[in-house]
Amino acid sequence: MRVLAFDSSGGGCSAAALSGERVLATESANMRRGQAEHLVPMIARVIAAAGLGFGELDLIAVTLGPGAFTGVRIGIATAQGLALATGAPALGLGSFEAIATALPAGLLEGRALLVAIESRREELYLQAFDGARRPLGEGALVAREHWRSTAPPGPLVRAGDGATRLALALGDSDIMIAPGRGDIDAAALARLAVERWRAGFRTERLVPRYLHAPDVTVAKEAKP
Repeated sequence: MRVLAFDSSGGGCSAAALSGERVLATESANMRRGQAEHLVPMIARVIAAAGLGFGELDLIAVTLGPGAFTGVRIGIATAQGLALATGAPALGLGSFEAIATALPAGLLEGRALLVAIESRREELYLQAFDGARRPLGEGALVAREHWRSTAPPGPLVRAGDGATRLALALGDSDIMIAPGRGDIDAAALARLAVERWRAGFRTERLVPRYLHAPDVTVAKEAKP
């Protein structure tokens, strides 16, 4: 199964091409803005490096958020366009799950997991998982005063691009922050997509998971 997976929902862009269990090519770049200009060229480079044509793809995978409103929208629009152009189905996956799946199993041994995703505001997007990466409730946009109550009790791993801010705020000693910047790994996203697809999971529509109203300003109507 040949899969193209990509993400632009956070503080960067990443893309990967997978064939079976083998990662053919992958690329990532850290950026707070500019995903609209960089994502499609990055995807083209990854496909070329993988030695594939877009028509050879069996599946396209993209993150649905939560994350930055514009980045989530760019990723979804790109997946929809590629699916229409290639005929390959598009599968949308949540950002929390994508981050949790990328962590090595040994890191979670004897520990629960709290994924923290930056919202670029005072709150953080949080979702808790057990050591087997099973969700413990739904993800949510959580105010600072509720961060501690959202964390599962006991030893904990924190992951995601908001993990450092979360750890500094809580100051707990029995915590571990997952290595790296906390961005979504497109290769891990591709493997997750294959797993979900083979299990029968489908997304008929790619619906963004904003978890709050987008930060946009609506122009007021001019008074006559």
